[in-house]
Amino acid sequence: MADVILETKQLTREFKGFIAVDNVNLQVQRGHIHALIGPNGAGKTTCFNLLTKFIEPSSGQILFNSQDITAAKPAQIARMGIIRSFQISAVFPHLSVLENVRIGLQRQLGTAFHFWKSEKSLDQLNARAMALLEEVDLSAFADSITVDLPYGRKRALEIATTLAMEPELMLLDEPTQGMGHEDVQRVTDLIKKVAKGRTILMVEHNMGVVSGICDRISVLQRGAILAEGDYKTVSQNPQVLEAYMGSSASLEGAH
Repeated sequence: MADVILETKQLTREFKGFIAVDNVNLQVQRGHIHALIGPNGAGKTTCFNLLTKFIEPSSGQILFNSQDITAAKPAQIARMGIIRSFQISAVFPHLSVLENVRIGLQRQLGTAFHFWKSEKSLDQLNARAMALLEEVDLSAFADSITVDLPYGRKRALEIATTLAMEPELMLLDEPTQGMGHEDVQRVTDLIKKVAKGRTILMVEHNMGVVSGICDRISVLQRGAILAEGDYKTVSQNPQVLEAYMGSSASLEGAH
């Protein structure tokens, strides 16, 4: 029996008669990079919002480490170790790169809301913050003001601030969206690197990224799971090709 970290059972979300997520049974295995893909409007983002409890399911269950978390609040989910990149990736543009990561680390001190405390109390976090920046290849940018970072480096900083929360399961929502080829490659390599010893569930449009790093792929269409498997399996599935392309063309072109 595979070690399943996250599971959904008949997960469904309806909006005024429109079924956005339709009886989704998802199993994410511990230590895997698992991608949720599908054409626009397939329900991927709604699915992510359900998993992080930004919206409530109409019916169905969500289990994390075999514990039913269907009724949990977003903050409880985060404390359990499910961290979504954008939850804290509203990086602070006018703070330095190092300061951004330190804020993510503050949670461990229990001083996240003690804004009146001396900044000196955060100095103890510097070594850990620098280690995280090293992990995402940003140590050379530690003193840079975040607003000045190139776009791809900002996404790397988001991943560092997510890692600062010590996630057991990282949810990455379109991590390479809007990037040029060089940045896509850098962030793809970065995800592969930080995935060691962690579990990642990601929504991603770029099939080149998905094919290169994902262990398992779930394809959504009209809110339901159309196919699952490794990249080779899903990329050769005629229904998947039809959903993406409207014909039996190659999935590689479906960015």
